[in-house]
Amino acid sequence: MRALFVQHDHVSPLGPVGERFAHHGFEIDTHLVVPEASFAAPNIATTFPDARDYDVLVPLGAPWGAWDDACIGRWLLPELDWLGDAVRDGMPVLGICFGGQLVARALGGSVAPGPKGEIGWTAIWSDDASLVPEGPWFQFHYDRWQVPPGAVELARNPVASQAFTVERTLAVQFHPELDAAGLQGWLDWGGAAKVREDGQDPEVMLAQTRAVEGAARQRTFALVDAFLARVAGLVPGA
Repeated sequence: MRALFVQHDHVSPLGPVGERFAHHGFEIDTHLVVPEASFAAPNIATTFPDARDYDVLVPLGAPWGAWDDACIGRWLLPELDWLGDAVRDGMPVLGICFGGQLVARALGGSVAPGPKGEIGWTAIWSDDASLVPEGPWFQFHYDRWQVPPGAVELARNPVASQAFTVERTLAVQFHPELDAAGLQGWLDWGGAAKVREDGQDPEVMLAQTRAVEGAARQRTFALVDAFLARVAGLVPGA
């Protein structure tokens, strides 16, 4: 089986999500949308791989808005078409943060800036904790989706919807792939300033992430296992 991880920028590691896919025997390919050299001017063109060459797609997060056609429209609009077609054709998709927002918008929902951002380790309220555990999960977003028609919302908190399923797809607003190494990359590429603007200490946030990443890794494994078994139907499981 083959999995394609879409990395929208050069600091989007696969983390324990990729580790768990590999555990289940997936051959993992990656597609980098915005290389490091274009990070400050991300409105570039890219050609997405043929989704039919894969068994599952995993679009990851991004520092840009899934609503911001002016900023990233040269690849955002093509990706919306590519991803929407894949979901409608029955391709399993695990959409993470920006990737989940793309699924929502591609299927007729919407994405817009929320009333406040969420940065840091956050608990959510899940209708099915055996599929989407309640966390805490790491969050780093300013936008939120409106669940698309036909989807089933599975989790939320007072700030934003946190997870939904549609077809063979699971979208989550949080970052199950995040570990301390991944957070360090985000902090180095502009995230530290955003954390400080939010009234938080990035060094303490990084230390906390190191302290909890073992337990978070196990939650991520459970999430990936349940997605692959119960939503995607690609591996045996409960």
